[in-house]
Amino acid sequence: MAVDSDLFDLTGQVALLTGASKGMGYSMAEALAEHGAKVVVSSRKLDQCEAACTEINNKSGEGSAIAIACNIGYKDQLQALVDETHDRLGPIDTLIANAGVNPFYGPMSEIPDDAYDKIMNSNVRSNHWLCQMVAPDMVEKGSGSMAITASTGAFSGSLALGTYAISKLADIALVRNLALEYGPSGVRVNAICPGLIKTDFAKALWDNPEAKKNAETSTPLRRLGESDDFKGLAVFLASNASSYMTGQALTVCGGTNMWR
Repeated sequence: MAVDSDLFDLTGQVALLTGASKGMGYSMAEALAEHGAKVVVSSRKLDQCEAACTEINNKSGEGSAIAIACNIGYKDQLQALVDETHDRLGPIDTLIANAGVNPFYGPMSEIPDDAYDKIMNSNVRSNHWLCQMVAPDMVEKGSGSMAITASTGAFSGSLALGTYAISKLADIALVRNLALEYGPSGVRVNAICPGLIKTDFAKALWDNPEAKKNAETSTPLRRLGESDDFKGLAVFLASNASSYMTGQALTVCGGTNMWR
């Protein structure tokens, strides 16, 4: 029986990823390149982006990845990111807005105004900006995929990460509204909701004996998540395999949020 080998083929696609120089973002960029896409690796530090691109190009071929630095908190830098992507690679087919911040750990009653604003602006408003900048490419083509990294933290309150959780629930609401708005044009928009993943960003949450024990005893899959656990999901969302999926919050959590 013949097998449709083109289902996950991303040849000819241009994929833009923020927060992609390491961790989950890097793994997703690597996976998209492995399946044929030309990827833009973006984060605040150009040297880290370039190092990531060198690794991707060594695996997938020269020109598979290019580096463009961008601080997502600034609208002009986001526009410059999109413009340079157009200049160097062309229209954007896939966006994964993975970058995010969390400058405060503690109860919401103690969060300074500037930390609150930074979380909400960087984690929500910047994604709104970037999606609006990228959407015309996809609308004109009649297809495309946008994904925003949210969190399973969006599904419950937190005594230490309350504002971060609020921002991630807002990201899911943003995804649903964008899916409704752009669906008639063939553009899909989904949220990626990681559980506790072993990345530098979440190190304070997993790098202790209690968290390790909890993951190994309470998580149905009995382990912490790894960055590479997101490679398949990134390819799925970018490819025709997810052509009838939009407005969804997809949890990657080892089963901890299976009832959400």
